[in-house]
Amino acid sequence: MADTDPLVIFMPSGKRGRVAAGTPVLTAARQLGVDLDSVCGGRGICSKCQVTPSYGSHAKHGITVAEDALSPVNAVEERYDRVRGLKPGRRLGCQAQIVADVVIDVPPESQVHKQVVRKRAEARDIVLDPAIRLHYVEVPEPDMHAPEGDLERLLSALKSEMGLETLGFDRHLLPALQKTLRAGKWAVTAAVHRHGPPQVIALWPEFHDKAHGIAVDIGSTTIAGHLTDLASGEVLASSGLMNPQIRFGEDVMSRVSHAMMNPGGADELTNAVREGLNALIDALIEEAGIGRDTLLDSAFVMNPVMHHLFLGLDPYELGQAPFALATGAAQSLRAADLGLDLAPGARAYVLPLIAGHVGADAAAVALSEQPHKSDDLVLVVDVGTNAEILLGDRTGVQACSSPTGPAFEGAQISAGQRAAPGAIERVEIDPVTKEPRFRVIGSDLWSDDPAFAEAIAGTGLTGICGSGIIEVMAEMRMAGIVDAKGLIGTAEETGTTRCIADGRTQAYVLWNGDETHPRITVTNHDIRAIQMAKAALYAGARLLMDKRDVDKVDRVVLAGAFGAHISAKHAMVLGMIPDVPLDKVTSAGNAAGTGARIALLNVGARAEIEAVVREIEKIETAVEPRFQEHFVAATAMPNATDPFPLLRAAVPLPEPAFTGGGESGGGRRRRRRG
Repeated sequence: MADTDPLVIFMPSGKRGRVAAGTPVLTAARQLGVDLDSVCGGRGICSKCQVTPSYGSHAKHGITVAEDALSPVNAVEERYDRVRGLKPGRRLGCQAQIVADVVIDVPPESQVHKQVVRKRAEARDIVLDPAIRLHYVEVPEPDMHAPEGDLERLLSALKSEMGLETLGFDRHLLPALQKTLRAGKWAVTAAVHRHGPPQVIALWPEFHDKAHGIAVDIGSTTIAGHLTDLASGEVLASSGLMNPQIRFGEDVMSRVSHAMMNPGGADELTNAVREGLNALIDALIEEAGIGRDTLLDSAFVMNPVMHHLFLGLDPYELGQAPFALATGAAQSLRAADLGLDLAPGARAYVLPLIAGHVGADAAAVALSEQPHKSDDLVLVVDVGTNAEILLGDRTGVQACSSPTGPAFEGAQISAGQRAAPGAIERVEIDPVTKEPRFRVIGSDLWSDDPAFAEAIAGTGLTGICGSGIIEVMAEMRMAGIVDAKGLIGTAEETGTTRCIADGRTQAYVLWNGDETHPRITVTNHDIRAIQMAKAALYAGARLLMDKRDVDKVDRVVLAGAFGAHISAKHAMVLGMIPDVPLDKVTSAGNAAGTGARIALLNVGARAEIEAVVREIEKIETAVEPRFQEHFVAATAMPNATDPFPLLRAAVPLPEPAFTGGGESGGGRRRRRRG
């Protein structure tokens, strides 16, 4: 393709390429290997290929998308919109043609291979004391000799029942109040919200015993929610989806840039995340089989940029020093004020932020893992696009964030993808033969099992997700295929023909491919992307250790969906976390989501975490001189300056030093900075 042909960038995959002007979006997606569904053969009937173009300036991609980057809406799209309806901004990929440079978002429902959102609800004992309480009450009937209104008699009965002096009543309930009382023959069930001044927020005729809430973790990459019975604490449904904001950039600073450079950009981002949340709410309600009118409370955690955009606050100041928050305090709001489609009177609680770069998700992790109550020194690392790190014990807690970027999620990796059926998630490499075997999401069989090909026939073999790239890199390091500096050796240096030339460097063939699945390799570029991400993670942890003047920690807790799916050994081999005994590294799963559930189910926990956050010492990595020093040392695997004696006593680490020769087969030596 000529350089003058339109450039198309598909999100969230990040796949890009130039196509001839007039190429339908669906055709371009197929040419570039983008996961875009279609059933009707491009006739505009099935609507499976819906996409959303993203207009305006995209600094990260270096392009500005004009409003006419796609062809005008045609008669087929007009008919479909008229008959079945298209969401605002959506286009049919089979009908819209690419005219100029464009960024196109493929929403989750348009993807053939739906993402597996791994932020499951962790089993946890939680003291149940929700903000919502249901009260069945019998109200005195009206009396001509006592001219009190129906509302006054209801509130009087409730206050007497609950022992309250004051009790508010949501205005939205008033128009239907009299019909509700009479439908229940003067017996009703009231839902009273108790976080703050008590308030009646829902009312049913007769006896009613169901009240539900949702706990939501709004991540930069994924949004995960758990619908919970407020009386029992039982999680009735869990679901997740890609954060729709990803079409504006994979990392938070790209989204801040979009908001800064495009008029109305912040509103676009706010509308996108709220639209995604409402889609998630719909999915949870359908899975749980409940009525929307019982969904009365909600708790949310997220990083500071997501926080501001969710609340409709401009994140401009978060994009530059001193990273000032509009507000970091916990928020108690009406869900409707946030555009959320819950019950009409539902409430929303947003946990407090810790600092400009340390968010409510880190506060939720602190609520879940309780480092401030630990007798030993514990490092809690919430691994994600932006890692939050806590270090503490009973004497105090420090916190920071570290910009790891999206590599841990499979982005910036040549064969990388989100966690979805068909993605490689586990890898082992024989240190003698250098031969690999692996497992993919959706199958329990390893690739050397004779039944493997049949087992993955339904999903295919589509790429490698974040946990898979971590494991293959660590296995390559333990097998002597990659050296401590991150260079892959040649076939002659490593003794395996799986190492092949890749330009001026080498690549390792993880999967040779077949007639239906392309070859999957791990390149030096892939390794470098992970080195940068893990170095940022380690440097943040090391900086907190410096602040406490310690050289070691007693134990490490890996939190987050990603942290739950990597082994302690592989994380340690890469040097993602400080050196501790491997049995002292544990996984807390989705600790941020657990913290959100605790805040949903225990009103006292809200006051607790607000108090804890006020006592946490915040460390800003961007202004700490030693952060860069730790970062540079941590690019090595496991580390250039920290010896990692405990790891080396448990795991053999060969120490080759490769030239990394590429096209010349290793014959041309070149110097490489370490």
